[in-house]
Amino acid sequence: MGGHPQVITPNMDRLASRGVIFTNAHCQAPVCNPSRASIMTSLYPSTSGIYFLNPDIANSPVAKENIVMPKRFQMEGYNVFGAGKLLHNGEGINETHIPNYAGQFGGFGPIPEEKLSAYPGHPLWDWGVYPERDDQMPDYKIAGWAEEQLTGKREQPFWMGVGFYRPHVPQFVSQKWFDMYPLVSLELPKTISGDLKNLSSYGSDITRLEHVSPTHEWVLNTDEWKPLVQSYLACVSFVDEQVGRVLTALDEGAYGENTYVVLFSDHGFHIGEKERHAKQSLWEDGTRIPLIIMGPGIPVGKVCNKPVQLLDIYPTLLELCNLEPDSSLEGNSLIPLLQNTEIDWPHYSRTSFGLGNFAIVSENYRFIQYSDGPEEFYDHTKDAEEWHNEINNEVYSEIIEKHRAEIPKVRHEILGKESTGHLSYMASEKNKETRK
Repeated sequence: MGGHPQVITPNMDRLASRGVIFTNAHCQAPVCNPSRASIMTSLYPSTSGIYFLNPDIANSPVAKENIVMPKRFQMEGYNVFGAGKLLHNGEGINETHIPNYAGQFGGFGPIPEEKLSAYPGHPLWDWGVYPERDDQMPDYKIAGWAEEQLTGKREQPFWMGVGFYRPHVPQFVSQKWFDMYPLVSLELPKTISGDLKNLSSYGSDITRLEHVSPTHEWVLNTDEWKPLVQSYLACVSFVDEQVGRVLTALDEGAYGENTYVVLFSDHGFHIGEKERHAKQSLWEDGTRIPLIIMGPGIPVGKVCNKPVQLLDIYPTLLELCNLEPDSSLEGNSLIPLLQNTEIDWPHYSRTSFGLGNFAIVSENYRFIQYSDGPEEFYDHTKDAEEWHNEINNEVYSEIIEKHRAEIPKVRHEILGKESTGHLSYMASEKNKETRK
């Protein structure tokens, strides 16, 4: 994936070597609830109105008309079950949409009585060595649940959701995972001074106002950058081992040869890039996610650089399982790319953060448009870190116009309010009106 050069993920690497990895895959919203709603309905936030941490699918007049992915497979005769974070963690949401949901197994816990870090903000924003043992972690228990499900024989085909929590904050794991990343030799993400000097006021506000994560200034002043990166990488390696446990159980069980496996995350995450931490941005680090598909008939060890989206998973699985397509789904089946990763692919990926803020990504470029008009354009063949905004470079004018044409004209109003993402969006909109 070209991410942190020191990260250790042997099991996800093993999965990638057995299938197709999409290196240019993107979420539809850099926030968990709208992203997961989009995955399960194959609808863009601008179609459903689900832009932030609320509402649930059932509260969107558009989304509730779509059959969510697990329910569709249940209708087709599949035994459907799942555990962990599959949709948003609000009370009853997973139980409503995931048949035979086994529970959260402790969610983001366990949580120490007092914060481990010095950060005075949101209680979930914490990091450090905790607890003592892996078997105290919800993700460890979820992997154990998955191992049990993959033993024995089943009369029906099955759809199984395994939702791990880490590396979501709080970034706690036991000591052995931190030992893999000594601070003295730890590399920090690449940055440049003045990275944001050409950013519009709104573009700056939308990633900085009313956010619960620490500011980069706080991280630098408290010398917490390396500990934050260390905690993130430690959590990634911990989750990688849980992925390996599930893969091994699948291989050793009855269904290793005839099961499709899809690994993905719901959004990206900054660990200092673009002078920020956490999610909720329309830049590469906020929207790009890992996506790996493995299974019978899928080429082994292939890499695809075409722009794809999380809402493509639903129609892809329908086609892989020889089920009738659903014309209401807005994603595209990835079967053509699974068959030939170099095929001409006319589609772009689209991410939104609130009403009127969009990122459009093609194979080599990223175009961002904010609700008050300012735009950004990056050439990834020359500027993978997105340090140089080329929006006014006439060399790219035709390419920019093609990306701009992908911005939807019809956009659903925002449903729900008062979540952290919505508060940051509203604060940015308020500042925009003040400047007018």
